[in-house]
Amino acid sequence: MSRFPRGFVENSSMEEPKISTRPSICFRPINPSDLERLEQIHRDIFPIRYESEFFQNVVNGGDILSWAAVDRSRPDGLSDELIGFVTAKMGLAKETEISDLIRYDSCKGEETLVYILTLGVVESYRKRGIAKLLIKEVIKYASSIPVCRGVYLHVIAHNSPAIRLYKRMSFRCVRRLHGFYIINGQHFDSFLFVYFINGSRSPCSPFDLVVLVLNYMRSGIRSVASKLTIKHEEKGLKWLKCKDMTRCLLPTQTKRNLASERVSSGYDYV
Repeated sequence: MSRFPRGFVENSSMEEPKISTRPSICFRPINPSDLERLEQIHRDIFPIRYESEFFQNVVNGGDILSWAAVDRSRPDGLSDELIGFVTAKMGLAKETEISDLIRYDSCKGEETLVYILTLGVVESYRKRGIAKLLIKEVIKYASSIPVCRGVYLHVIAHNSPAIRLYKRMSFRCVRRLHGFYIINGQHFDSFLFVYFINGSRSPCSPFDLVVLVLNYMRSGIRSVASKLTIKHEEKGLKWLKCKDMTRCLLPTQTKRNLASERVSSGYDYV
């Protein structure tokens, strides 16, 4: 799959459309009449240039899925002009770069994933939740396909607004790819985010494993400290007789203390 830029760009040089006090945002497929506008927005908000073949594929409904955002409240015949878009592509899960993160269900046959190629909103319409709604359209579509296991994307590592958005939408950051993007001869890292659907979930990521090991070590240290304390308390004390010979209580212990000792510590994924 080609390395297309993902997420948002902070600045745009294009002439911005005027917004009504109450914009009426609607979504529709991108069609051939959107070609010029689509190319213009991509030129102005992405640092990477796209070939004509990509745009032709989008507007002609080839193997690329697309959603256009329009503001029906705009006057002067502009109510159907693009103010945002998302393009995506569906492929077999086993042929993607995250095939190792998907838990397959052999009963479902050939499982798929949806990959978000480009996502953009013109500057004057940003911070209005339009990007979030566009992503929801993709998730809704993917979720309607029983064999689809998730939606994934790349985002350049310094695009903090996009990263915050994906995290708020419950996307999981599963990898950091060093030098994934090459822009003007300079290498930039990328984060890979996945939104799991239809019962799919990822095996433990490397981050999960590190957190698990650290918490296990912390729990072990507490356990050793607790045993040393108990041994210290045992000196000079006699065991009390108890009916259940599987364990006797020290004078400083209670049944409540024992119950708490049996509870293993968990961990949170941040």
